[in-house]
Amino acid sequence: MPAVQPPDAIDPALVRRALVIKLRHHGDVLLASPVLSVLKNAAPQAEIDALVYADTAAMLRGHPALARLHLQPRGRKGAWYERLGAERALFRALRERRYDLVVHLTDHPRGAWLATVLRPRWSVAFVRYTGQWWWSRAFTHLAPQPMPVDVPRATVERHLDLLRRLGIHPAPAERAPTLAVPDAARESVRAKLRQAGWQGERYALVHPGSRWMFKAWTPEGNARVIDHVASRGLAIVLTAAPDAREQQLGDAILRQSRTRCIDLRGQLSLEELGAAIEQATLFFGVDSVPMHMAAALGIPGAALFGPSQDLEWGPWSDKLRVVASQVHPCRPCRIDGCGGSKRSDCLVTLPPAQVIAALDEALDRHVPR
Repeated sequence: MPAVQPPDAIDPALVRRALVIKLRHHGDVLLASPVLSVLKNAAPQAEIDALVYADTAAMLRGHPALARLHLQPRGRKGAWYERLGAERALFRALRERRYDLVVHLTDHPRGAWLATVLRPRWSVAFVRYTGQWWWSRAFTHLAPQPMPVDVPRATVERHLDLLRRLGIHPAPAERAPTLAVPDAARESVRAKLRQAGWQGERYALVHPGSRWMFKAWTPEGNARVIDHVASRGLAIVLTAAPDAREQQLGDAILRQSRTRCIDLRGQLSLEELGAAIEQATLFFGVDSVPMHMAAALGIPGAALFGPSQDLEWGPWSDKLRVVASQVHPCRPCRIDGCGGSKRSDCLVTLPPAQVIAALDEALDRHVPR
């Protein structure tokens, strides 16, 4: 029986060039990568471009389905005339591509403006329930979201819903995020690992911090887990962003751990972090972009979730376990700490034994002895 299609489904064979827009944070952009893969498989003749913030480029650069990656500066950096010149250059580059299809994955007004001025044959975005008439007029296709809007749906699936709205239905094997790791990053991270004391042994990569520290666990809990994983025969590579709060968390963990860690905190680019994760035997972290990188690279392990919705933002991998409190019915509240305090009780009270059990299961199931 042929698949049921929307009456206004597009013909992918007529798409010569498509633009996928995702102006969000790093993890969001990585979770948009299946859209590129599915589009390319549906329209192999098409050139698939993407527009992302410049600081998130590493999440899509090198994607096998990507033809061009356009970069939008984040924020208002530089003089006004420099910003205006950059805007004009970006618009010229986009206009010259003459897109047949624009896929806008967020509710950012920039996508609606581009869908209007670039004049693609087709354009698709999500319905906005706030009722702006200009949004509806900007797109040829609009995809409804679950009602109410806080009903959880995996972000990967939500992105792909826009393609389903066009009549392009992804197969299960196409839905996995893709992260390309450059050879140069592999070489440089090996050099940094050796310089930090690595001697070629198998290791677990531990990334305990996040841009939003209300997602982080306690130094004591992290230290307990590190000591246990080390007792299983793995070296420990500790990574973190150069952010001062993440550095302070790492310092506290190192003071309380009995294990000598290979310390690469603040020393890795995003590409190098991907290479370090790719080479790891096990990953342990929280709800942050390194977790999504580990999932995309197929690394087993565990990730802690507190206030954020794991059904929506959990790792797209059956090798990476979500660990969350079972005794806090209020989670996931999506609040930045209890009462906005930046401290999440559902995380800080999480028993180390629960985390250790998840990591042991990942080791026993996915890592050969």
